[in-house]
Amino acid sequence: MAEAARVVQRPLMKICTDARGEKPPLSSAPRAAPAPGCCRPPRPDCSTRRFADTNSGRDACSVPRHLSLDANPAYHGPWQPERECGVSVASVVANLFEGRLPFRVEAFDASVAEPTIESPANELTLKILTPDALIRVLRRPGELGLARAFVAGDLELDGDLDALFSLEPPHLSHLFSPSTLGPLLRLIGASAFRPIAAPRIEARQRGILHSRRRDADAISHHYDVSNRFYEMVLGPSMTYSCAVFASADDTLEIAQRRKVDLICRKLDLQPGMRLLDVGCGWGAMAIHAAQHFGVTVVGVTLSTEQQSYAARRARDLGVGERCEFRLQDFRDVRDGPFDAISSIGMSEHVGRRSLAPYAQQMFDLLAPGGRFLNHAIGRPISMKDDPRPSRRSEAWRQTQIAWGMRGPSRVGSDFIERYVFPDGELHDVGTMVSLFQAHGLEVRHLESLREHYALTLRHWVDNLVKRFDEATSEVGEQRARVWRLYMAGSAVNFERRHLEIHQVLTVKPVHGRSSVDWRPHFEPPF
Repeated sequence: MAEAARVVQRPLMKICTDARGEKPPLSSAPRAAPAPGCCRPPRPDCSTRRFADTNSGRDACSVPRHLSLDANPAYHGPWQPERECGVSVASVVANLFEGRLPFRVEAFDASVAEPTIESPANELTLKILTPDALIRVLRRPGELGLARAFVAGDLELDGDLDALFSLEPPHLSHLFSPSTLGPLLRLIGASAFRPIAAPRIEARQRGILHSRRRDADAISHHYDVSNRFYEMVLGPSMTYSCAVFASADDTLEIAQRRKVDLICRKLDLQPGMRLLDVGCGWGAMAIHAAQHFGVTVVGVTLSTEQQSYAARRARDLGVGERCEFRLQDFRDVRDGPFDAISSIGMSEHVGRRSLAPYAQQMFDLLAPGGRFLNHAIGRPISMKDDPRPSRRSEAWRQTQIAWGMRGPSRVGSDFIERYVFPDGELHDVGTMVSLFQAHGLEVRHLESLREHYALTLRHWVDNLVKRFDEATSEVGEQRARVWRLYMAGSAVNFERRHLEIHQVLTVKPVHGRSSVDWRPHFEPPF
């Protein structure tokens, strides 16, 4: 199981993008100046400026008749700019920002709103391609409505993603103010109440949270997609976790090999040892340990695609006899002890309520004197430069942790929970360290790799953009769009310390002896 994590700390409007990262072609016709006090609602005829429909290649003059306000009585009948100057889709969006629109808006009714403030997002264009985009937002206001509109292809945002994450979204109360809701309902009409099916790839989790069956379903949603798709994104290493770069000039493959080699050295693997790899993914860690450190490995995963791929790859590389890959929940592993245990990008799938049993299981499976390394994404307790927590807020946070409540670790993003990592949780590193210590594991070394993960994600995004058409053919446009969005957003969040990544090395001491050097040196020789 891999670890790419939570993307959206801000609403989806900030991070919707053209999945190819390209700016769709626009007509060379010059822009007409907007009329004073109006957001330019020209009719979609050939005398007005055209804009591209990124899904079909058509321009505004050739939008299908059923998407036109003029053609569908459900959307308030014929468009009459003389009677409703300023009441257009673009003007309604502009009104949400109360005169401080940071980006350009183009809509299916051919209306356009230009930025009204200086912003890094001035070069971005939000494209509202169908009336369904507005209906989805009205029916599920906030991130979920925007997520569904984006995934379904009802809206696009053309431009550089990075500029989006600095934007402050308008408050939801603006959407329901009379000055916004009234014009919006007049534009959509009775169709505002028409139910629209969610995109087909939306996860719908059932059962008890973090039960074995529900966890298996959550893992399958993310990983049992297509091994070929993951090869396009991750590259030949098929390693879905943070790489370790000696410099920014390293290739992704070298950096991923350095990461697994670093973990092997932290675990002090020696020939003949027995290693448990929890959440083994496609087998990169297990195979490297067997090839270069002579250990016997048991890898467990809940993904059928990962298990079959890892087993086949180990056989092809000549270490099939030393690598056993099981379709098994870590809670059901009973054949310890193991001399060492690695858990790389798996504990993000362990709920806060299950963290204590997770730490206890690692302790129970580990041989005396053995080492356990946990490599996981986390979220800082505060993203402020100077948080100054009050006693009351800190007491409440600690209470939630003590009672196993999800509050401090819940992802809190509808987009991520519905389309990327259902039931995922991100735990701050202090909580993890305290739990390991409480269950008898001595923490001996802790390392942050935050900048390394940001660079890793940039490589993955670049891989996907280069092969986007091929990826779309393999897994469908909806899933490819989700991946482009979530990985780009994750890269920015790591760069801004909204996300963190730590390796925590622990040992199961014997009568106070840890067998760890006083000043250990773990660096790989390459």
